[in-house]
Amino acid sequence: MSIGFIKQALDAIQLQSHNRTSYRVNQWFKWLSPGLSVKRWLLISLGGVILSTLGLAIWIKLTPIFWAIELIRNFLGVITNILPSYITGPLVLICGILLVLWGQSRTFTSITEVLRPEGDDEELIDVILNHRRLYRGPKIVVIGGGTGLSTLLRGLKTYSANITAIVTVADDGGSSGRLRQEFGVLPPGDIRNCLAALADEEKLLTELFQYRFQAGDGLIGHSFGNLFLTAMSEITGDLERAVAASSKVLAVRGQVLPATLSDVRLWAELTDGRRIEGESNIPKANGKIAKIGCIPEYPPALPAAIKAIKEADYIIIGPGSLYTSIIPNLLVPEITEAIAHCTSPRIYICNIMTQPGETDGYTVSQHIAAIDKVCNNRRLFDAVLVHKKTPSAQALIRYSQQNAHPVFLDRENVIELGRRIVPANIIYEDENGAVRHDPQKLAKVLLKWYSSVHNLK
Repeated sequence: MSIGFIKQALDAIQLQSHNRTSYRVNQWFKWLSPGLSVKRWLLISLGGVILSTLGLAIWIKLTPIFWAIELIRNFLGVITNILPSYITGPLVLICGILLVLWGQSRTFTSITEVLRPEGDDEELIDVILNHRRLYRGPKIVVIGGGTGLSTLLRGLKTYSANITAIVTVADDGGSSGRLRQEFGVLPPGDIRNCLAALADEEKLLTELFQYRFQAGDGLIGHSFGNLFLTAMSEITGDLERAVAASSKVLAVRGQVLPATLSDVRLWAELTDGRRIEGESNIPKANGKIAKIGCIPEYPPALPAAIKAIKEADYIIIGPGSLYTSIIPNLLVPEITEAIAHCTSPRIYICNIMTQPGETDGYTVSQHIAAIDKVCNNRRLFDAVLVHKKTPSAQALIRYSQQNAHPVFLDRENVIELGRRIVPANIIYEDENGAVRHDPQKLAKVLLKWYSSVHNLK
């Protein structure tokens, strides 16, 4: 290696270091830019520091070393001749402290006006403390799809910002199915719901993303959120990049990942011998599912999803449709393998009601057995969360008309399958008798169970 080359390398390093230093200096000088309403308060704070130092020096009769302090003392000689130092010192000290507090308070206010959203009454210190708390929360991985997953995320985001939602991409019905056929993109529906649930401005974003066009050639029936993600996929190149870019734009707490980037198509074999293809067609077949799979048979997992599972402190499976929301994620072998080897607490959230065409007559243990069967009898979770209170009579009547009933807890069979039972009241019923998981109650129970298990370890 020649001496000239080494000299060039050293010169390049020095130049790079000089550029970094210049950049930092420029950044500091930006605080002196006009219109920031910061300089005046910084100067007042500086004056307060000087006065406080002077007051303390006078109070303790410290002989100043620096000529500047001596000059100021001579200037204040008249005052000190009239009033003793034990009065003059504290007065000057108090004035200095008040100036520091005033200057710092107004500087803080100027910064707060920029950082805090307009109309938000929450104090900045509370915003900072809440931000710190959320980003120190456990790394939670949630696996599923459908409305059940977005409901869970809505509650979990108040406990941790380190959430990864791994979502099925097997949907082929409605707006998602049409976009899948027309543009060849992965179905964005479930991902759209999860992004909205994790966003800071959740209510407004949910309304926007769920808005469906009522007119326009080719637009009728499409949701704005699906079109938005489709456009982002076209711009960025694939759904993973589209979701990542959307998360930044929408201020999403956590991340949403598709289980795979493969064009997955579900199929199911029924006990009567029929083979049904397509996620949306399986519940409509009104049969009992004997076997389920996908094309391609072994879709590759998204590397980021595997990384999230390996680094997870807590893994939650469900809630959601057993065969069309949860199991499609587990048909990706790498995901199943990663969960099986995870030593962190793992729990499955069982549905409250059975689903016609999927889980007719299923008990809790049958839900668990269906998951175990797909995973070659490997245990992917240690416990199952079940609702322990029967829904209202109004809800039971409504669901019975749809041939749906509460999922029965067959306790002994669940224990034989080696799972702990976590019973809790986590139900929410709307005025029409529709039964859902309550986001906040569900998240609270899940975090309480996690804490108990984590402390034992």
